[in-house]
Amino acid sequence: MRLIPGKLWALAVLSGVLQVLPFPLAGPVPAWRAALCWIALTPLLWALASNDRRGKPLSVRQSATLAYLSGFVWYLGNCYWIYQTMYLYGGLDKPVALGILLLFCLYLGLYHALFGMLFAVVRAGKWARLALLLSPVLWVAVELARARITGLPWDLLGLAQIDNSALTRLAPYTGAYGLSFVIALINALWLVRFQLRERKHTRLLLTALGVAIVVTCILGVRMIAHPHRDPATATAILVQENLEVGAAAKEPPASTQQLLESFSYLSRHPGDRMYLGMPERKGTPILRYLPSPAARDSDLIVWPESPAPFEEDDLQFRSALSSLAVQAHAPVIVGNVAMPRTTSNGRGYFLYNSASFVSPQGEFVGRYDKMHLVPFGEYVPFKDLFFFAQNLLHEAGTFDAGQTRSLFYMNGHRYGTFICYESIFADEVRQFVRNGADVLINISNDGWYGDTSAPWQHLNMVRMRAIENHRWILRATNTGVTASIDPNGRVVAAAPRHVRTSIRVRFGYENDLTFYAAHGDWFAWACAVASAAALFASLRRRFAVN
Repeated sequence: MRLIPGKLWALAVLSGVLQVLPFPLAGPVPAWRAALCWIALTPLLWALASNDRRGKPLSVRQSATLAYLSGFVWYLGNCYWIYQTMYLYGGLDKPVALGILLLFCLYLGLYHALFGMLFAVVRAGKWARLALLLSPVLWVAVELARARITGLPWDLLGLAQIDNSALTRLAPYTGAYGLSFVIALINALWLVRFQLRERKHTRLLLTALGVAIVVTCILGVRMIAHPHRDPATATAILVQENLEVGAAAKEPPASTQQLLESFSYLSRHPGDRMYLGMPERKGTPILRYLPSPAARDSDLIVWPESPAPFEEDDLQFRSALSSLAVQAHAPVIVGNVAMPRTTSNGRGYFLYNSASFVSPQGEFVGRYDKMHLVPFGEYVPFKDLFFFAQNLLHEAGTFDAGQTRSLFYMNGHRYGTFICYESIFADEVRQFVRNGADVLINISNDGWYGDTSAPWQHLNMVRMRAIENHRWILRATNTGVTASIDPNGRVVAAAPRHVRTSIRVRFGYENDLTFYAAHGDWFAWACAVASAAALFASLRRRFAVN
C-alpha cells in the first residue's frame, strides 16, 4: 500500500465524508447539503482512476483498499447512531457499543471495496477508457448486492434526492436505484473530460457524449408525467405514545390497563398541535387546536409498534380493542405480539411481531406477522456461530419470521401493513401493492434510535416507498416521526417528536400499479447483468493476453 500516493488516501476519506453529508445527521437535510451528493463520489472516482507512485494504474487490491476506506468513513458517519442505540438503549458498556459500531463499519465497508475492485478490473480490461462511464452501473449493482446479500439497503445513494420532485419521477419506474444511477453518473461525468485524453479527439468526443447523456436524462425525466396532488378522501388517527425503551426506561412501567386506557384515549382525542409538512424543518407551519373534550371520529385508527406489553391472545387487550373499534365505528390496526401454539418447535408456540386488524364491529379479523426481522435485535442469525458472544446477545429477541404478506380488507379497501425495519426493503413493500393494497400502513418503534439521525433517515426511506408505489402511507411510531405521506413522498402532516400525542390526518386510496410495483428491481438487476458482462470481458481479455 506504500505505492498509493497520499493524495489518493485523502481523496478516499474526503469522498466518504461527502457521502455522509447529503443524508440526515440530526434532523431534516437542508438543500445545500443534499446538493453535495452530486460531487460526493467524484473524489473516490478520481482516486480510483489515478495511478500509483510508479505511474501505473492502481491494482485491484489498491483500488479496493481505497474504496474500503471511503466506505468505512461513510458508514461511520451515516450510522453513528448504532453506538448510542447500543449503550443508551441496549444497556451495553460504551467500549462494547463502540466496538460493535466499528465492526459494523468494517463489515459493510466491504461493499465499497467491492465497487473499487470491480472498477479496477474494468479499467484494466477491454473497456478501460469507459470505466468511469460504467461506474454508475457498477455502483447500482453493488447497492443491489447490499440489499440482497447483507440485507441492509440503508440509505441508498438515491435517497439523498428524496426532496427533488423532478428526479423522483424516476422512482415509480426504476425504484431508488434509478436515482442512484443518475447521481453516480453525474459524479463520473465531472471527471470524464479530464481523466481520459489519450487520443487527439478523446476529450471532445467524451464531452459531447457526456452532454448527450445529461440532455437525455433531463428530457427523459421531463417526459415522465408530473406528479399530481392526490385527493385525500378519508381520515385516520395515528397514535404516538412516546414510551421509553430499553435501558432508557427509568420510570416504573405502566400496567397493561393503564397503557390500554392511554392508547384508547389518544385514539379518540387527537393532540393540540400538528406540523403541516416535514417536522422540525425551518418554515414548516404548525397547526394548533383548541382543547376539546369531544371525541373525534375517523375512518381508521393506527397504533404503533411499541414496547407496550400487548399480546393478541390477552383477553384484556382484545376487550379494550373491540370496545374502541365499536365506539369509534372505525377499524383499528395495532402493533402487538402474537403467540400461536405449534408442535413444530421445542417451545410449543411461535413468537411473532405482529399487526392485528380489528373491524368496526370489534372483531379481530386479520393479522400480519413481520416477515423481515431485525438481525441481532429480533433474532440472532447463525446463532451457533456466535457462541463466544452469548452474554452480549442474551437480550436479543427470539421472534419467528412471518410467512404471509397479509392484507386487511374493509369497506371495499385493502390495507397493506409493514412493520419498522421492513420499510427499507423496497422490493418487499411493493408486494403489498402488487397484491392489491390501495393504502399502506407503517407501524414502527423508532424509540431505539433516540434523538439521532436514524429516525429521519428511516422516514426518508418510507417516503421513497410511497413514491415507488404511488400510495399514501400512514406512519404511526412510538416516539416519531409519526406522519401522513402522500403518493409523491411529501409529508402532509406530522406529529411533534418525543411527545405523547396523536394526530388526525387525511389520506386517500389509490388503485393504480406503477411499473416498479409490478416489476420490482428490474433496473438494478440490469445493472448487475451489465456489470457481470463488463467484468467477464475484462477478465477474458486479461487471460487472453497472458
